[in-house]
Amino acid sequence: MGYSRPTSALRSPVGLSYAVVALLSCVIVADLFSVFASVNLRGVVGPLPGDRFQVFADEDLERADVLIAAAGVAQSIGLLAAAVVFVIWFHRVRINAGEFAPDLQSRGPGWAIGGWFIPIGNLWIPRGVAGDIWRASRQDPYGRSKGESQAVLNAWWTAWIISMLIDRVADRQYDDAKTAEALRTAANAFIGTDLVDIVAALLAILVVRRLTRMQSVKAVRGPREVAV
Repeated sequence: MGYSRPTSALRSPVGLSYAVVALLSCVIVADLFSVFASVNLRGVVGPLPGDRFQVFADEDLERADVLIAAAGVAQSIGLLAAAVVFVIWFHRVRINAGEFAPDLQSRGPGWAIGGWFIPIGNLWIPRGVAGDIWRASRQDPYGRSKGESQAVLNAWWTAWIISMLIDRVADRQYDDAKTAEALRTAANAFIGTDLVDIVAALLAILVVRRLTRMQSVKAVRGPREVAV
């Protein structure tokens, strides 16, 4: 659904939302590839705990390591591409939210981009911006929410934070692994990280689609039609 009439600075986020959803789908595919690579690694090192790393330094282990590395590259490329387009979409819907209900925006539009790059602060600043956007995009920003709950937004943010944190742990475990048992532990951590990341990507798709639809419907009625 596009915007059917000019409404000040409003710009449709629909086209960008399609691109974000497509790229997030690629992230999910890369995560599934990583799950496969981790399962393969776990199978290669076998069920014998305590064996030294060099016991498994054969062609199978080398191929498993290459597969893990390839999955990591695929995930990095997919995530980077998705992140760039997502931030552009995010800034677009923040601009629109400022037209719908400027008094509900606690941070300026620049925070929709800059907030992601602030160490530690990026754990909550973008979520705060997203919450303001969500409230402004509701049919009645100042009334009770009916079918426009932020539950999916909260679930996405929680899954994303968890995925980001355990991914660092999994990478460290894999880099430090010297035994078969350590490699299996790292492989299991990778699988857990990938599964959480898949959930986060699916929830992100729901957030993008839901918020885009909310803004599209509201834009047709005009940004100032809801009485304060």
